[in-house]
This record gives sequence, structure tokens and C-alpha cells, in this order.
Amino acid sequence: MPCFRSSRARVQPFSVLLVAAASTLFPSLPGAALAQDEIVVTGAPLSPMPGEAALAAVVLDREALVADPSGQLENALRDIPGFQLFRRSDARSANPTSQGATLRGIGGNASSRALVLLDGVPVEDPFAGWIAWPALRPESLATVRAVTGGGGGAFGGGLTGTIELSSAGPGQREDYVHARYGSRDSLDLEGGALVDAGAGFLAADAHFGRGDGFFTTAPADRGAVDTRSPYEQGSIAARGVFPAFAGELQVRFAAFYDERQRGQRLVTSGTDGADASLRYVGRGALPLELLGYVQAREYRATFARTEADRSAEQPALDQYNTPGLGAGGKIEVRPVIGPASLSLGADLRYRKGSTNERYDFDGDTLVSLRRAGGESLVAGAFAGGAFAAGERLTLTAEGRVDRWSLSNGSRTEIDRLPGPEARSDSLFPDRHGWEPSGRVGLAYQPAGAVTLRASAYSSWRLPTLNELYRPYRVGPDATAANEALEPERGYGAEVGVDYRPLSTATLSVTGFRVRAENAIANVTLAEGPGVFPGVGFVFGSYRQRLNLDAVEAWGLEAAGKLRLGGFDLFASYALTDAEVDGSGDTAAQDGFAPPQVPRHRVSLSARADLGPARLGAGLRYTSEQFEDDLEARPLGDALVVDASAELPLRGGLSLTVAAENLLDERVEDGIDVRGATTLAQPRTLWAGLKWTG
Repeated sequence: MPCFRSSRARVQPFSVLLVAAASTLFPSLPGAALAQDEIVVTGAPLSPMPGEAALAAVVLDREALVADPSGQLENALRDIPGFQLFRRSDARSANPTSQGATLRGIGGNASSRALVLLDGVPVEDPFAGWIAWPALRPESLATVRAVTGGGGGAFGGGLTGTIELSSAGPGQREDYVHARYGSRDSLDLEGGALVDAGAGFLAADAHFGRGDGFFTTAPADRGAVDTRSPYEQGSIAARGVFPAFAGELQVRFAAFYDERQRGQRLVTSGTDGADASLRYVGRGALPLELLGYVQAREYRATFARTEADRSAEQPALDQYNTPGLGAGGKIEVRPVIGPASLSLGADLRYRKGSTNERYDFDGDTLVSLRRAGGESLVAGAFAGGAFAAGERLTLTAEGRVDRWSLSNGSRTEIDRLPGPEARSDSLFPDRHGWEPSGRVGLAYQPAGAVTLRASAYSSWRLPTLNELYRPYRVGPDATAANEALEPERGYGAEVGVDYRPLSTATLSVTGFRVRAENAIANVTLAEGPGVFPGVGFVFGSYRQRLNLDAVEAWGLEAAGKLRLGGFDLFASYALTDAEVDGSGDTAAQDGFAPPQVPRHRVSLSARADLGPARLGAGLRYTSEQFEDDLEARPLGDALVVDASAELPLRGGLSLTVAAENLLDERVEDGIDVRGATTLAQPRTLWAGLKWTG
């Protein structure tokens, strides 16, 4: 397979534009003339460390990512054992606040407890920590690698693990245009290309999707206020990779927008964003990686207070502008000293944001104002290494230390209801601290096909600005922020075995135990109706974000792949037993499972490449879980079956058909204090045309 396409290959009109853009933006790069004959440009990061054999990891290849009928990356990632979003709905109908990624059953909220990286760059929202999934397109990726368990390394490795997204480079993707039409007047348009640009390459992707949406409220609970959930989303991304200084320079820019309505006219959300990053990968005698990035985000949402019989609604909260800014970078070197491979480096992450909102409905409009926000900074240094103790045993150790700070925290409220205007200004004290973390592990290969491994780790996570400063509502319930939250601390251990009898067959089984101390949770403190601090009037449950004593989880994760000719089979299973340890204000949760954490998750998929035709089918099962922290609102189990096919026509054109939730399973997504149930994606059928060049 060539490293990049020949410049003599046929160039499509879109490709001509890409080459012209590349020659304009990057007319010459230092070292390019010499490097053209010496450097193979791949767009890849530095090679994995040998010690990663000691870690539990699952890799989803490109075929698995693009085969998901929904076209949504977050749905494809549900094949990873232990992966979950806070809710079962995806980014077409959920509020972004439920879109954080978590591993290993610790539970979640808006924030990701797993570190999600795209080509080494953190992609979490700088204000809230959720993931803008519509901006991440499966067609642009080569692989996804999920390493469960936190620890050292760049950017801290996440509280519960790291999900690494790698962009597709030369020889890994095709030029394509895909247009399809689906149920409820849904439309998906997507296209991309990769072309030579001098000694490097340039790739670009664009996507637009919209739909009228479905009724998120269950039929038996609907009232006059319930509507469909229309959505509209769009994204563009461009990536250039060029030789420079005995290595390669990787440049990326992306922008997106996302508008959703959540089942009621007055319940909406919207997000806009733009990202830019620059990474240098040196592959000389001393492997080196330099990275810098910047993120800009804006989130907005409206919430409603709904009558008990769902006959009427009125505005309850308008978070009309929640801007966020993030920036950071890292430096890492990889010296090799005898049998030891080392990784040394430092990184920095800065975040700034605020929530600007209107509340207190006077019968005509929302009259009171609230603004709250602040800044956070985390600077860390890390060191790690792997040592080959003979031919069969590899030892690995990583450590890092972080200095964190929270500054310029404030909240201003102008209360105009009832009575005369009242203003309160709160300035929160700056806080800072040190957090150590690390990981040790070993991998032993008693036979060529078997690897035994074990590891233990400590990790941590700083509360997001969203958790510290932004309140929110779901139906009649409201949750207050908490500027006094402490960082979360994680401790875990695992043992496992990897079995690879063939190059096309793998099986991995891991047993684990993890404890997350000071885990941040939404804790029920009172029941409405009433007026409560930080949120105002609440009809249902009043909650606040608090630090639990801990969340403990143990379990078993397994994943297996098998490729036989043109057939691919994949299976994964996660058993998770998670329990809250609470006291004081959180004592009522003690012994309960974290909200939205199921005990069992199963994923099965099969793909067949029958010459030019491709067929696929998948099954995902999720056992019962609880909506709330007091286990009063159970959500039923769900079995979802998907299917897809791509049938060739002529001239690179093919017919695509797909079915999400083919059996139209009732997938319960949430339930409010009054018993009204919301649902995730119903049966959705797609048909379209795809051209590949």
C-alpha cells in the first residue's frame, strides 16, 4: 500500500481546490526540499510505547466506525466495553449536557471522566467537559483506541481512561460523497477528500445533517406541550501534513454548529465552535512531539416549567450565552537508553468561561439575570518508561505531578421578582493545589499467542467550570452549581489476558476494581414546589452538585475480534457493579448505584465484504439502570438491532441502505419526578447514494 497517492492519479474538482489551498497556505516549509526524498509523511503520532502492552485497550478499526448505521461516532463507540454517555440518546436528540464520555461505571454527568483526544489534542468542551460529537465524523478517522484506567502520561490520562481518535491518512481513506434520506424527513450530506500537496497531503471533510426528529416523551405521558425534536448540524474540518525539520508538521482547523430541540417548544440547545491545532512530530534520533491548540465554544439553552398534566409550559431558564475558551499544549521526548524506552514531557491546559442567563418568569418574560464563571489552569510534568526484562517480561511505570488553580470565580445576580430589584455580587476565593498521579504495570508473554498483564494506577480530575458555576434544569427538576467542589481522585487496579492465536483473531479479558473519591454527583437535597438557592423556583426535585465520599466499581470487561476472509465479527461485554459511598448531605445515596449505570452491556456485530457488496448487522443490549440518585426511577433494559448494506451500481457509485433500531425497541432515556418517560432513537430507516473515488 503506498504511503500517499501518486500525483499522477486522477484529480477530481474538489481535489484541485484542496491542492490550491495547500500551495497557498504552505508554499514552503523548512526542510521540505531535503525531506521529500527521506521522510515518509504519514500524519501519525509517535509510535506507541512498549509498556502499553501492560494496559487494557480496545481498538475499533475504520470499518467498524463507518459501519454504524446512525453515522454518529458516539454510537460506534458503544462497542467499547465500559464506554457510556450519561444517557442512552445520541447527539441528535440529547442535550449536550448528557454527552460526556465515561468508562468503567463510575457514572457521569455533563463532564467527561475519560480523556478524549483527536490526534493528541483534548476535545472536551473547555467550559463544561462534554464532547461535541457532531463535529467528530467517523469517515475522517482511521482508528479509535480506548485505554481503560487512568494514570500518568500527557494531559493526565483521564480519571477513568483515555479514548484516542486518530485521523485517517494516505492509504487509509477514499475520496467520497454520501447523500442519504431517512425517516422523519432526515437528511445527511457528507463528503471528503485527501490529495497530495507537494511532499505532504491535505485532507478535508464536511457534513450537514438535519431532521424533524421524534417525540421524545413516551406516548402514554404526552400532553399538549410535547413536540418532535428537530435538529440541524454542520461541520467542516481540514488537515494538512507536511515534512519539516526531519519530521512532519500537522495542522488542523475545524468548525461546527449544532441546534437541537428537546421534545418541547421551549426546551432547546445550541452549540457553535472552532478549533485549531499545530503538532510537530520528529522521528529522528530523539523522537519528539510538540503540540499547541486553541478552542472556542459557545453554548446556549432554554428550559421550561411544565404543568403536571403537560397541558402548558412556561419559560423557566434561558442560558442565552455560555462562552468557553480553551488553549494548551505539550512537549514530549522519547529517548531510548539501553533496554529502557523513556517518555519525558510537560503539558498545559487553560480554560475560561461563564454562564449568562435569564430566570424568574413574571408572566410575560424572564426578568432576573445571572452571570457566573471563572478560569482554570492545569500545568503538569510527566515521566515514564518501559523496561524489557528479558524476552518475555516488560515492566512499565509512569508518573506525573500537576499544579492546578481556579481563579477569578464570581457570580452576579440581579433579582427583579418579586418586589424591588435586588443585586448580589459574589467573588469566590482563588484556589490551587498539587495533584500527583501515576501508573505501574507489567506484561508477561508465556507463549507467543498469550500475554498476561497487570497494572495499578492513581488519577484525578479538576471540576469543570460548568460544575462549579452553571445551574441547569431537566423538566420540573433543577440542579444548582457548587463553586466549592474539590477535585476527584481515582485509584484502580486490573489484571487481564490477551490471546492472539492468529493475526486475524484476538480476545481480551480484564478484571478491574476502581475507587473514585470525591466523585462529583447531582445530589437530591429537597423536593418542591419551592424556591431554592442558585436555581429559583422548582416544582420537582432540587439537587446540587456535591462531592460524594466515593464511587466504587468492580467488574469484568471482554472484547473479541475475528476476521475470516471477507467476514468480520466483533463482540464485547461489560459487567459493572458500582456503588456510592456517601455520608452527610450525600448519605441518602450510600449503597446505591450511580445514576444511569447499567450492570450489563453487550455488543455484537458482523460485517461481510462480498466482493463489491458490503453487509452489516449489529446488536447492543443494555440492562436496567436508574434515572436518579435515590434509585426511585428505574429505566428498563433495551435490545437494539441495527443493519446496513452498500450495493455497487457503476462508476464508483453505490446504493446505501441502513436501519437503526430495526425492531423499534422502546429505549428509555430518562424519567422525571412526575413519572414522564423520555425515549431515545426509535426505528430510523435510511437510503442514499455514495460515490467513492
